[in-house]
Amino acid sequence: MTDPRVEKFAQILVDYSARIVKGDRVLLEGSQAAMPLIRELYKQIIEKGAYPIPMVWDFASQDITFLKYASDEQLDFVPPLHQMAYEQFESRIRIHSSTNTRALTGVDTNRLQRRGKALGAITATQMKRGGAGELKWVTTLFPTEAYAQDAEMSFPDYEDFVYRAVHANEDDPIAFWNSVREKQQAAVDSIQEHDLIELRGPNVELSLSVKDRLFLNSAGLFNMPDGEIYTGPVEKSVNGWVKFTYPAIYNGVAVEGAELTFSNGKVTSAKADKNQDFLLKMLETDSGSRYLGEFAIGTNFEIDQFTGQILFDEKIGGSFHMALGASYPETGGKNKSAIHWDMICDMRKDSEIRVDGELYYKDGNFAF
Repeated sequence: MTDPRVEKFAQILVDYSARIVKGDRVLLEGSQAAMPLIRELYKQIIEKGAYPIPMVWDFASQDITFLKYASDEQLDFVPPLHQMAYEQFESRIRIHSSTNTRALTGVDTNRLQRRGKALGAITATQMKRGGAGELKWVTTLFPTEAYAQDAEMSFPDYEDFVYRAVHANEDDPIAFWNSVREKQQAAVDSIQEHDLIELRGPNVELSLSVKDRLFLNSAGLFNMPDGEIYTGPVEKSVNGWVKFTYPAIYNGVAVEGAELTFSNGKVTSAKADKNQDFLLKMLETDSGSRYLGEFAIGTNFEIDQFTGQILFDEKIGGSFHMALGASYPETGGKNKSAIHWDMICDMRKDSEIRVDGELYYKDGNFAF
């Protein structure tokens, strides 16, 4: 029997996040491990009078096989079916469901970097059409044993954690997410139309400008689970340092104790306790990889611990995160890069954020 929470999860994605209507062409991306959710999505999308087009991975080692054996020409190849879907379809739902979250750890960084640049064309299309309201995309996660192990939870406990975080356990989850949007809008309204943001705490001493940039209220339309407000900072305004309190994971590689120093927007110094070489290599991806594409504050207090999955971790209530690389054009951000690497810092103790000198955030909570 289908877990009733899976049905509610699909309902959230179809009715709230992707806002599927009759006639929509919907790309469903996922692996066999997510089949319970994919089947339910397929059914509900058909019931809407829309057209689900599944693109399901057949075997867990597909990515690592490609990266191991592909020639340079193949690494540079942009999948035409993917590109066409992102350019023409009305919606895309991607479901992460890894059975081995460390599968790419041993892959040559140069090959990962090269493949990332090629796929950057698809990411750019997603960002552009999503920002224009032409592509209703959403990314989510289906619980697997691998994710549970990373989170240091039993599988049943991890399932409960995921369904709580997306609020599939609510009687009316869509009404709940609408209430989240209303509450977060107050935080957006209090910071919008301002300029200087200053962050201070045991692990951060940083300033940046958001002048003429748009803060967005992220309440489940692009990510599920969700819970953050974010913008693209003025590219050359970032100054100071930050040491991220959680591992920064990219392509399955965990960089621990990452510390960055910024001058006029650019990362001028970087170090880490673990996998520092990987961090430095990613910073050399392209001309935009040393600049910030995002500044955000997490607001989902159902996500109360680090799990190793950025989709959840960047939403931790009482944290902020920044992303190196590609910005979101809809915020006014101009930075372009093949990478978008989120890094998270806890703000729940002895920390504050000031906006144009006024206290905005204190020890993990908004000050208004």
